[in-house]
Amino acid sequence: MPGVSEEVRALKELIPNAKFLTREQATKAELQSVVAPSILHIATHGFFLSAPGEGAATGFAPGTTRGLNAKAKIENPLLRSGLALAGANRKDESGILTALEASGLNLWGTKLVVLSACDTGLGEIRNGEGVYGLRRALVLAGAETQMMSLWPVSDRSTRDLMISFYKELLHGKGRGDALREAQLQMLQNKSRSHPYYWASFIQTGEWANLEGKR
Repeated sequence: MPGVSEEVRALKELIPNAKFLTREQATKAELQSVVAPSILHIATHGFFLSAPGEGAATGFAPGTTRGLNAKAKIENPLLRSGLALAGANRKDESGILTALEASGLNLWGTKLVVLSACDTGLGEIRNGEGVYGLRRALVLAGAETQMMSLWPVSDRSTRDLMISFYKELLHGKGRGDALREAQLQMLQNKSRSHPYYWASFIQTGEWANLEGKR
């Protein structure tokens, strides 16, 4: 995906001291070994599998749904949503991180987790208990703020949104304000003014800046 590669290059320039893992380096084991980074940014494919009889997989790229039919029959919604990392196409699904596994990540002290992927904010709604999916998983893992998408997104418009978001964030804007400013900037571009391009991403959790100032 050209947009993702350009997103990574731009973020490397903005945050040169950050650790970047791309392509075959971006494994499930590497992600599970992470210990409370200040920011965790994941640009990949996300998925949410509806319960039996409610539809097919959403958010997955063609060719990466192998072996997921069995997951769709699982009652626990935290096992029916997740992220595709390096090796997701293997028969053993060693590259798939489920939301249940994500809930076991060590993110206590992590200020912000950004899932730059499709459908990462989806999940199963349970009365009185909220949405069961990656959002809940990241809260359980300890992340202060979660930023994710509600529908399939354009990788190029996502690239532009992410670059603007991080620029605002690094200038001291609050996490919520930085996203709002990035969205307003996209609205000024006539070719990107439709909500499809900018409204997919939402935030939950703490909205102050990275230093905790409101």
